[in-house]
Amino acid sequence: MVSQETLRILVPLLLDGLVMTLLVAIVGIGIGFVIGCVTGVALQAKNIFLKGVSSVYIWLIRGTPLIVQALYIYFVLPRLLGLDLDSTTAGIIVIAINSGAFISEIVRGALVGVDSGQWEAGRSLGMKDSQILIHFIVPPAFRSALPALGNQFITSVKDTSLLTVIAVSEMTQQAMNYASLSFDYVSTYTVLAVFYLGLISLLILGQKQIEKSFSLERKEETRNGVARNKTFKQIFLRWQKDS
Repeated sequence: MVSQETLRILVPLLLDGLVMTLLVAIVGIGIGFVIGCVTGVALQAKNIFLKGVSSVYIWLIRGTPLIVQALYIYFVLPRLLGLDLDSTTAGIIVIAINSGAFISEIVRGALVGVDSGQWEAGRSLGMKDSQILIHFIVPPAFRSALPALGNQFITSVKDTSLLTVIAVSEMTQQAMNYASLSFDYVSTYTVLAVFYLGLISLLILGQKQIEKSFSLERKEETRNGVARNKTFKQIFLRWQKDS
């Protein structure tokens, strides 16, 4: 049984930690999304150097645990580069480079999944590869990648709990601090688990709602006979207007 006194002290601490958890996760995965998009496209590029750099980056990140990455970025890099890096900034960097590696594979898979006929259609209209990518490839690729991107965001939120090793004051760190003072481990970690369960449940519901809205939009386009026709004519007219 969790006492009211425990809740009175612990809940405000966890709420403070929740703000830090969301800050690190949102900023980190936002940067990671940019990194993942760039490296995901680079994996599909003809440039051997870009493809090689992206492949090495993904290999390094996917081949090492997040905790090791956090320890290296917080304790090793500042010494090597002569930087003064606080734990929050280090945590954001860790989430960014970690999520970026996994997002790059999501992006690569989504791009590969787009019908190659889209490239041929764009080239037949005289478009450059960059214009074909923006107008023909990215929209369907983003729709197909959306579920995996949502899952990666939820994973990154849970991964912030591992940043306790570099003392980022997120929810798990706040709970550990309280437990070490009160010695009430059962109540403390039970409340912490409930907080995480509630947070992740809300994120899952939000993810499903977003996926549903995109699915309904796609079905509406198909029902009106727009999906296939506008892929060529209307997008080409919009491209001409933008040019």
